Amino acid sequence: MADHDSASIVTLHQPRPKTAKTPAERAAAYRARKRANLPAVIPAPAPAPASIPSTTSCSTPVTLLPREDVTFPQRTSTPARRQVAPILLTIAALALAEVGVTMNAWYAHSLGSSETAGWLFLALGIAADLVALAAPSVAAGLWQARQRVTALAGWLVWLLTFIFAITASIGFASVNIADVTASRASRITPAVVTAQAALSDAMASRDRECRGGVGKFCREREAAVAQARQAVDLAVGNVTQTADPQTEASIRIVAWASMGKLAGVPTPHIDAMVNTASAATKRNFWEEGRNLKNLGLDGRSTKEIIDYVKH
Repeated sequence: MADHDSASIVTLHQPRPKTAKTPAERAAAYRARKRANLPAVIPAPAPAPASIPSTTSCSTPVTLLPREDVTFPQRTSTPARRQVAPILLTIAALALAEVGVTMNAWYAHSLGSSETAGWLFLALGIAADLVALAAPSVAAGLWQARQRVTALAGWLVWLLTFIFAITASIGFASVNIADVTASRASRITPAVVTAQAALSDAMASRDRECRGGVGKFCREREAAVAQARQAVDLAVGNVTQTADPQTEASIRIVAWASMGKLAGVPTPHIDAMVNTASAATKRNFWEEGRNLKNLGLDGRSTKEIIDYVKH
């Protein structure tokens, strides 16, 4: 009976069924378990052995291969041809500087009225050129060092020396061009020889005719002598004009500028060339050149000039 009674006993306190947790609750529980299982001190990682036994059911060890250093191809150095250009530019700059200093020194020496004054001018010219070459870099360095006033003073000194150097270069060119032109103009060409011979004959004839007194034939010989002299002047003038190619070109292009002004076409480049040549040679090519007046076309219109050229 006892067995029958014990079999019929029913537990009064049954466990409550588990309720489903929300995602937030599951995440909080996971973090709590993770903090509880975390050791207080994390041991330092041991060096990796040469072979690590597999944690899987397979008992074959996995062998790690030794680490190989990867080498990347290095860039080759800059070709030598790229280094040639700066060297050539440096050599050219130094050569130009030497030529400029020599020119300015020669011209400065020529300004002296005596030998001592010439050497003093030469030293002054060389010093001015050296200052003009070195002042820009020094002034730029002072400007970067925030020394503004000193840098501006350096640039002012450079400007003065640069103007002096440019003036000396222009003087050198003008003096040499004038000397070469004068030497070429003094040449005796066959045309000049012929004109001088004709003048000598005309003067001899005049002297013979006018020996007995001034008459009709004497006056004719005087007119012949005047014409012969004009021929000599014309021949010498032609030699002078051809002595300097720039002068001859300036005389010719005056006609183009004159025609352009008559037609209402501006010629600024031709005008600049004529003005530059006039300033360099100290001559007025607008008056000496082939303008409309010297060509005998002054006062005519464009149509009349075209008809004149055609016929």
